[in-house]
Amino acid sequence: MEGEAKTSIPPHVLVFPFPIQGHINPMLQFSKRLASKGLKVTLVTTQSLSKLLPPQSESSLIQIRFIYDGLKEGEKLDHEGYLELFQRVVPISLANLIEEYKVTSHPVKFIVYDCLITWVLDLARTVGIDGAPFFTQSATVHSIHYHVYEGALKFPFKSSLISMPSIPLLKVDEMPSLIVNPGIYPSLNDLNINQSLNFHKASLLFFNTFDNLESQREIENRRLMVEDFRGQTARAKAEAKEK
Repeated sequence: MEGEAKTSIPPHVLVFPFPIQGHINPMLQFSKRLASKGLKVTLVTTQSLSKLLPPQSESSLIQIRFIYDGLKEGEKLDHEGYLELFQRVVPISLANLIEEYKVTSHPVKFIVYDCLITWVLDLARTVGIDGAPFFTQSATVHSIHYHVYEGALKFPFKSSLISMPSIPLLKVDEMPSLIVNPGIYPSLNDLNINQSLNFHKASLLFFNTFDNLESQREIENRRLMVEDFRGQTARAKAEAKEK
């Protein structure tokens, strides 16, 4: 009816954490923050975790959707086996979920994904939406992984004290455990290191930190890390055009 106020539909955002301890809760809290700003938020996780999460309240600010990860009921896999299954099955399940929402009144506009699941950005753009990574650990930890990814930091370390730009000297036992002992969970270690694979392609980056948690120096290091990676990417593209 003319003159009648139109009901606005809030943008729909998916939030997709990696299904491992220490990654779900930070992104769950982030989901609640987004929803408090008026967005429609759906937290996506795998069916194998459905029995481990508490029942969803009708008054909850967010919706939770479970997608198939290939793990059958009662089946148990080691870390390596599950990660291989996850990488093979979940991209199809996630794409199907986004397509499912396209025919509803609230299609997905954006996806915030765990930084370990780098393939989500390309998948999102393939199905017509955009996305951004959420870095669940501190800026310092991500900076360490970035230096390893770039080859500036290599294990085994040549010194008992490790020096990196904008970070105080660190002892070996102060480094992330998977960096020092990469053979414990090699696939998880690869995920951590390769989180820097394509974040320069994203238009937004989300970090799980705050001023009182990390010094201004460490937060500045995070900014320099992003700028350095984007600068390298721009130079690489320019060189490719010249060839």
